[in-house]
Amino acid sequence: MAKPEARYDGFLPGRHPVTAYGDGGFRFAEMSHRGSLLLLPSGVRAVDAAGVGDVTAASWEAVIAEADAIELLLVGTGRDIAPLPAPLRERLATAGIRFEAMQTGAAIRTYNVLLAEDRQVAALLIVV
Repeated sequence: MAKPEARYDGFLPGRHPVTAYGDGGFRFAEMSHRGSLLLLPSGVRAVDAAGVGDVTAASWEAVIAEADAIELLLVGTGRDIAPLPAPLRERLATAGIRFEAMQTGAAIRTYNVLLAEDRQVAALLIVV
């Protein structure tokens, strides 16, 4: 008998590696999600954004709220590398959050390695 697809309400507690991506979504924790994701120490959140510029202030505030538990924020900007807007870079720096912007695939690979090393890593992953 096939296992039913797990569902979540836009937030899944805990730290979870990303096991696949593409086709407009991601797989993690034996679930699939269509759209962008924010992976924080507290859990995984759905993000309604097709690009970094679409990420809401509320999502960035969720990152800032967990600044003490984040050593590095990886920002997967989609298929192409895109810089973060200057005001956002300044806001993250003021909060003491180091960040790196890169293609989403590279961000996922880096996130999974750092997560496996039990590092304090977070990621914003824009869908590809």
